[in-house]
Amino acid sequence: MGNSTSSAISKEILQDLKLNTTFTENEISQWYENFQTQCPTGRITPEEFEQIYARFFPDSDAKSYARHVFRSFDTNDDGTLDFKEYIIALHMTSTGKTTRKLEWAFSLFDVDKNGYINKTEVTEICQAIFKLIPKEEQSKLPEDENTPEKRANKLWSYFEKKDSERLAEGEFIKGVIENENAMRLIHYEPVKE
Repeated sequence: MGNSTSSAISKEILQDLKLNTTFTENEISQWYENFQTQCPTGRITPEEFEQIYARFFPDSDAKSYARHVFRSFDTNDDGTLDFKEYIIALHMTSTGKTTRKLEWAFSLFDVDKNGYINKTEVTEICQAIFKLIPKEEQSKLPEDENTPEKRANKLWSYFEKKDSERLAEGEFIKGVIENENAMRLIHYEPVKE
């Protein structure tokens, strides 16, 4: 191991991640080592991210959802995730405070990154979420949310907007916080055995 510089995480990144996540220094360093091994370039491509994501959803098709998650975390739009973007992604999708999580959810739904969500975007994300749900689970869904379109209609209805109107981040967060059903519909939690 001649070149030790690349294998140690920089102090700035470590501090930044400790501030912005609930992870310990140990956890972050451990992930950094794994990251170095799996991604020698220091960057994750959308394809690699899909593979990482697929492991969490072995019984379904996580591809399009993973792409959207990737887009929402690629904050500098360079088509890759660096270690910091990756850890913040892990943190947001696993733990994270509700408002931070909802800010992230907003960016997930804001497909064209214009700062607003419209019903078309909500439908697109609902389609991606739907593919995460294993087939046998899909068949058990309530009548008014057993297709991606129905799920999108139901979710959109909580925001009290016309189909042609758009939703700002504050309105999105408020609508989800005030409706437990909306909170449930914006993501998919695998059923714990």
